[in-house]
Amino acid sequence: MNLGLDRIKAAVVAIDLHRGHLDMDVATMPTTPDVAARIIAANKRLFDWCRSVGIPIIHQVTSYRDAQEIASNPFWRTRAQDPQATRKNVMCHNIIGGPGCSVIPDLLDETDFVVNTKKRYDCFVGTDLDFLLRSHDINTLLITGVNTNSCVLATTTAANVRDYAVIVVEDCVDSMDGTALHEAGLACIRTAFAFVLDTATVMALEGLSPHPITA
Repeated sequence: MNLGLDRIKAAVVAIDLHRGHLDMDVATMPTTPDVAARIIAANKRLFDWCRSVGIPIIHQVTSYRDAQEIASNPFWRTRAQDPQATRKNVMCHNIIGGPGCSVIPDLLDETDFVVNTKKRYDCFVGTDLDFLLRSHDINTLLITGVNTNSCVLATTTAANVRDYAVIVVEDCVDSMDGTALHEAGLACIRTAFAFVLDTATVMALEGLSPHPITA
């Protein structure tokens, strides 16, 4: 498969695979339980393989000092005022010190990187993600996580305009906003910004693995 590169050096950018979305006991902006279970299982499969072949994993975790950092976004204030909005709890979502700011334990390894200064949908805004990627000579991003139609879409767009090659791993992303918006996010991505491939296809890509497993 042609990714448009002479050589590939990949990393996973795992977006908001934290308890604030995926642990029903503490989540302030939860997916449905079935989506959470499926996304955790799919990402664990991908991450286990990536670690085995030397592809680094970078966890992006949303965290706010206080509600004022959230409320400075005018549209988000309107979501908090709408009791029917899926994001109505935005003003109490992932405040630093709360349990929601922790990566799901099954998905975190001591060898992974964690960037926990994410405050907006675009993982590059206000974080050192780009510095981390450039300093490790990464040119290809495998994007996973939630939500497809917000953080995944915004980060894929931002990576594209920074000239990274991007693959969104289809079975490793989903949305708290439902199937239709999940699919709409993927449609926007595959049309203009990135490849959309499932885990099996990603694992079979020639040149992606720096240290392939040998029998």
